[in-house]
Amino acid sequence: MSKKLILAALALSLCGPLHAADEGAAKKPARKPSTPAAYGPEDMLARTVFQSLLADLALQRGDTELGVSAWADLARRTRDPAVISRAVEVAATAKQYDLALELTRMWLQIEPDSTRARQTESALLVLANRIDDLVPQLAKLLEQDKANLPANLMHLNRVLGGKSDKKAVQKLVDQLAAPYPEIPEAHFAMGQAAANADDPMRAQSEFARALQLRPGWETAALARAQMLARQSPASAVDSLREFLTTYPDAREVRLTLARLLISERRFDEARIEFDRLLKDRPDDPEIIYPVAVLALQQGDTASGRALLEKLLDSSFPDKSTVHYFLGQIDEEEKKPDAALAHFRLVTAGDQYVAARARAAQILLQQGKPEEARELLHATKGGSASEQARLAIAEAQLLREAGRKDDGYAVLTAALAKHPDDPELLYETALTAERQNQPEVMEKHLRHLLKLKPDHAHALNALGYSLADRNIRLDEAHDLVTRAVALAPEDPFIMDSLGWVQFRQGKLPEALKTLEKAYAIKADPEIAAHLGEVLWTLGRKEDAARLLNEAAKKNPDNDVLAAALKKFQP
Repeated sequence: MSKKLILAALALSLCGPLHAADEGAAKKPARKPSTPAAYGPEDMLARTVFQSLLADLALQRGDTELGVSAWADLARRTRDPAVISRAVEVAATAKQYDLALELTRMWLQIEPDSTRARQTESALLVLANRIDDLVPQLAKLLEQDKANLPANLMHLNRVLGGKSDKKAVQKLVDQLAAPYPEIPEAHFAMGQAAANADDPMRAQSEFARALQLRPGWETAALARAQMLARQSPASAVDSLREFLTTYPDAREVRLTLARLLISERRFDEARIEFDRLLKDRPDDPEIIYPVAVLALQQGDTASGRALLEKLLDSSFPDKSTVHYFLGQIDEEEKKPDAALAHFRLVTAGDQYVAARARAAQILLQQGKPEEARELLHATKGGSASEQARLAIAEAQLLREAGRKDDGYAVLTAALAKHPDDPELLYETALTAERQNQPEVMEKHLRHLLKLKPDHAHALNALGYSLADRNIRLDEAHDLVTRAVALAPEDPFIMDSLGWVQFRQGKLPEALKTLEKAYAIKADPEIAAHLGEVLWTLGRKEDAARLLNEAAKKNPDNDVLAAALKKFQP
């Protein structure tokens, strides 16, 4: 718990009318405040009121020292619990924890059975980082409040959460919870403390014991699975499934299992779990949304659309995301007007800029380039990253409209404003290459790699550029090899490696690499590279057959057309 939160808790627990009764005082007659002999009761009351007003006025004017001092003096003279509580609050807010503790202990002398005073003392010890002193105080609180013992045990880690020494906190929680071995919350608290202290085996053991004492406890089952997931997500999946075998209606456990399966990219299994949840709660937006996304992931567009449309009539808060997905579906189904309508309804969130970019593309395809550009200009990027995305979208729009120079100018202007934006650097680099400026491309890519050394696509682009220009081939090989290590199944990076190998004269290696790339993705440019390697190896008929087949599927590809012209018998 942060100091701010603890102070807020103190303020809530200590504020109220000046003479409000404390729970400790409610159990027995309140003690009459002692009054110095020099003053009568009326004089004392007047003096108290005057000094409290003076103290609060000082605090309002920013004179913390005077305000704290005045309230502390008033607390000592009156020995009134309500006055003391206010003085403690003021001292704690001013971070004068020793004074606040002194006053709280005076409060406990006056009202030794006050739970609120005891809680205040514990909170102050946390703030003062006096962990060792907490044990007897918290132990007494736990002992006094038997009716709320399970809940108080569950709150131990939250109270101590702001402490940096997690091992010390674990030791403290162990001491406090150990006297209650048959209470499942005690073992949960010890497990939680162990987890925070990076003691996974102990954490798992305590969570398991909590489940033994309360077999159907979802909170403990989830905590145990969370610990298992740190080392083995598969083990966490097994743990949750085992729990659901006995307790099939445990909603939170099943929901967690489904989300974990998604994170492990086990989409089919996740869909089964979500479908079960959806059957039980068909109108729950929290269930409908992931099921809809999973359906789209699996190519079940009809189910995905139906569920997304259902979300529009629900309490689901993020309608913009729903419209974005529906726009994507309509665009894929060649329904540009419907897609455009959905994209226009995306008004906030992570998909806002992407939706506006897609809407602009549709307008361009409809022969409305100026309207498309106006739409992008009317889109106000809230962050530097969004502004960069908008510039990239506008540049792409201009390029597709045949205005390549204008598109490049938009990118260079944006890059001047945001010189360290990774996506902008990458896009400007590739555009510079298209503008026959390889040196500019190389400069931008090297800057990007300084910012993000493991940017696979930047490594690939720079390596391929060097190989394509047939220069610094050893460096090109190193760059692309690093890219392959980062994205081993990317066919385009494989293609770059094959091209580098070809340039190095390693024809058998190049052939093997390019054949693998083409098997994954029958891309026309990969076909062109593979055709050239086959031709160079003397397999001219194989090369011609490959190139002709690729050309039939991609009649407008310039790279493929150039290869066919080069190797025409």
